[in-house]
Amino acid sequence: MKERIRQLVKTRNAVVLAHNYQPPEIQEVADLCGDSLELSIKAAETDAEVIVFCGVHFMAETASVLSPRKKVLLPRSDAGCPMADMVTPHALQDMLAKLSPMPVVTYVNSTAAVKALSTICCTSANALEVVQSLSETELLMVPDRNLAANTAAQCDKKIHFWSGYCPIHDRLTPEQVRQAKAAHPEALFMAHPECRPEVVAIADAVVSTSGMIRFAQESPAEAFIIGSEVGLLYPLAKANPTKRFYPASSQMRCEDMKKISLEDIATVLTTLQGEVKVPEAIRAPALSAVQRMIALSR
Repeated sequence: MKERIRQLVKTRNAVVLAHNYQPPEIQEVADLCGDSLELSIKAAETDAEVIVFCGVHFMAETASVLSPRKKVLLPRSDAGCPMADMVTPHALQDMLAKLSPMPVVTYVNSTAAVKALSTICCTSANALEVVQSLSETELLMVPDRNLAANTAAQCDKKIHFWSGYCPIHDRLTPEQVRQAKAAHPEALFMAHPECRPEVVAIADAVVSTSGMIRFAQESPAEAFIIGSEVGLLYPLAKANPTKRFYPASSQMRCEDMKKISLEDIATVLTTLQGEVKVPEAIRAPALSAVQRMIALSR
């Protein structure tokens, strides 16, 4: 099946992207693995005509926003993100009507339609940098309340929180972390910024998924407890074969990230069905919010 996929990739002039949470066999067949936004940026820089995004729907949308002339395929149309679904354009407009005028900082884990109503986007890695770049002292962050709270704790600005959250990261508790530390006292604890503030407070490092891989590579420590989706353990171990990685909780498993199979990838490459295309009226303002963030980071 992997050989068939590689042949189809050549035939279709395609590039296969896999998020860090995807199952090992999906990451193994991918051309690029990483965080959602970095994958979309890298795919836009290739000469591929087709992008197969092994992730969830908002990720495919972001790829479409950055690569409007490429055909973006999502192998499973039902692979979604509960947190992205927790904010809609209508609900965002309603909240903004109740607040005084202020910028909207939108996490990339959101739909293109929500990005289109935003001032600037952010990732879990650059949220503080994005917030600090704004001249305003008051702003709204959507949709992740934990990322907003963890960012607010690091700056003097007034940040209004949306009520959304990642069900996977939000379920991790300090008690679970303490239990993992007791079982592995030699290990450092890395927490994702989507975790609750009380979990972040006891972390040795607070970093994105790709940031965790880099941190583990650069750290002299030999063992790590991972406060993120369990799929991340595979790329961590692959990048650091001599080090040990333990999940902070075995319950941190995203079923949406496990839906795509090798057969699904082969099918969409064969049929070119499952395209995710963002309408231009939404794509243009969404692209503006994303590009403003990318320009800042560069």
